[in-house]
Amino acid sequence: MDDFMNDEYKDLFTATQCPTQQQLLDYVQGRLSPEQQHEVELHLMDCEMCSEAIEGLSAFEQKEMIPVWLRQMKWQMLRKLRTRKRRKDQVAYFTQLAIIVIVILFILLAAFWAFHFVRHR
Repeated sequence: MDDFMNDEYKDLFTATQCPTQQQLLDYVQGRLSPEQQHEVELHLMDCEMCSEAIEGLSAFEQKEMIPVWLRQMKWQMLRKLRTRKRRKDQVAYFTQLAIIVIVILFILLAAFWAFHFVRHR
């Protein structure tokens, strides 16, 4: 279960030059050193996505609760993704099963027809 989460749904910020999620949270909560804060601010001037993320995070009054809420949202999203994947797998399974049943029916029908044709000659 954790492999599914780790392999397929990595943190959005790890594939970019953007600050990590934790760095953005620390920035909003005022936990960065002045140098780190300056680096994040320089990045924010050029990155619309991170700027919007900071804007959204800044809107929360209880900033200490942001990590808890993010974790809850992440788990809810992963649960929904797993449910959708399970449904897709079930649809694929039943589609394959239906195709197999149809092929078997055609084989049986062909065998019956061939047997009936040979017998009445």
